[in-house]
Amino acid sequence: MRGIEPPSIDDVIAARGRIAPTITRTPLIRLNVDAPSEIYLKLENLQPIGSFKLRGATNAMRMLGPDALAKGVYTASAGNMAQGVAWGARALGVPCTVVMPDNAPQTKLDAVARLGATIAQIPYDEWWQTLRDHGRTGIAGTFIHPVADRAVIAGNGTIGIEIAEDLPSVDAVLVPFGGGGLSTGIATAIRALAPRAKVFGCEVATSAPLTAAFAAGEPVVVDRTPSFVDGIGGRGVLPEMWPLVGTLLDGALVAELAEVASAVRLLVERARIVAEGAGAVPVAAALAGRGGHGRVVCVVSGGNIDVRTLIELLSGS
Repeated sequence: MRGIEPPSIDDVIAARGRIAPTITRTPLIRLNVDAPSEIYLKLENLQPIGSFKLRGATNAMRMLGPDALAKGVYTASAGNMAQGVAWGARALGVPCTVVMPDNAPQTKLDAVARLGATIAQIPYDEWWQTLRDHGRTGIAGTFIHPVADRAVIAGNGTIGIEIAEDLPSVDAVLVPFGGGGLSTGIATAIRALAPRAKVFGCEVATSAPLTAAFAAGEPVVVDRTPSFVDGIGGRGVLPEMWPLVGTLLDGALVAELAEVASAVRLLVERARIVAEGAGAVPVAAALAGRGGHGRVVCVVSGGNIDVRTLIELLSGS
């Protein structure tokens, strides 16, 4: 499959203007803990849907023509992109369908339903194939890919602009790695505006396809163990994303599941911030010193964690 054409910094700047009326310019705050580096948090959990996905989804939909929009949109998502597309579709008054895996958290299913989208829940392997195929037969409308879409990547890259503006001296940016749409978008902006900084994709040890791809020099299939970190950790890096990922990212960092659980607890206890598992992975890596020294920004990608899961994590279960 042909690789995704990378967005330019001009594309990211244009996306910023396009999505400004909808998204929140999220704060960048210092996490005051003893750690090997100065840790800063980019709080995308404060977006209206509790996730960065609103940025890319909004940019992609606002670039569609009226004829395409009239037929509706759909996406494949474990929850956050589902909410991003559903939110945007409701604002535009167009139909929306979301293809979700059978292990999607109930809190995310409920959120998508509240936004008025139709949910098609299927087995995980079929859901993963929908991502690989860039669509699914029998569903009307334009497919908005949550990762491998130039407009989505450009929308996500607006986070990088904000980081560079708020912390020009940033040394490293740690980003959850689900499929690469977030990390490569941010890296596009950081390379243009803060080129001395490194950008790392962060994974959990229960599924680390980016680490495996860097080791092999190409995407490979990895074992995946389901966990409370449900927003990242696929079976492999999408082949069409690898040229972009391998070029723009400086490497992969892996956190153990127990480290991520500790990071979720620490964020609540010390910073009063609720992060979902994926959003806490960069924080776990930074606390362990894997992001290096200096000024390290951790992108807290979302806060849509199931309440029962959060209670279990806070209680140390």
